[in-house]
Amino acid sequence: MADDRKYKFSWELLGDIATGRPNLGNKTNLEVYRLLLFTFRDVLESHVGTEMTDRIFYEAGNLSGKEFYANKLTPTNDLGEFVRELQQVLKDMGIGILRLEQADVEAGEFVLTVSEDLDCSGLPELDHEVCVYDEGFIAALLESFSGMKFKVKEIDCWCTGDRTCRFSAKAVKAEP
Repeated sequence: MADDRKYKFSWELLGDIATGRPNLGNKTNLEVYRLLLFTFRDVLESHVGTEMTDRIFYEAGNLSGKEFYANKLTPTNDLGEFVRELQQVLKDMGIGILRLEQADVEAGEFVLTVSEDLDCSGLPELDHEVCVYDEGFIAALLESFSGMKFKVKEIDCWCTGDRTCRFSAKAVKAEP
């Protein structure tokens, strides 16, 4: 990719919200966030198709997860500490309520749920999961914590009739 990119991400691009929004602060209506998300997705899909749009959203979520870990979480080697802090930060920021349902650290396999998910809770039922961005986000969080690459797949979603989003995370083993 060329070095002349106009919008290469850095945490500083999020700006100084206290200075820039002295009256409105850090709060907005969730509908506005979802309006941005789903119109962006719609336009991307019309230009590059569903598969590429999903790939872009997964990669964007992955970049977001890396930056989120680096800027919002305290590095630790303790899974319990990592999960407790992540749960608190996600809840405090109104992103969702995280629960670790299963953890096989040796195998690098986890099942996590996110209730009251920012992206989808309350959406109409569809015939597919919609939290591709979250998949990349969670993969990067786990990668940043463990140092291992992860593949994350949503297995239950509000949009498929479940009332929580459930994700299967598996470490990607290096091929011999």
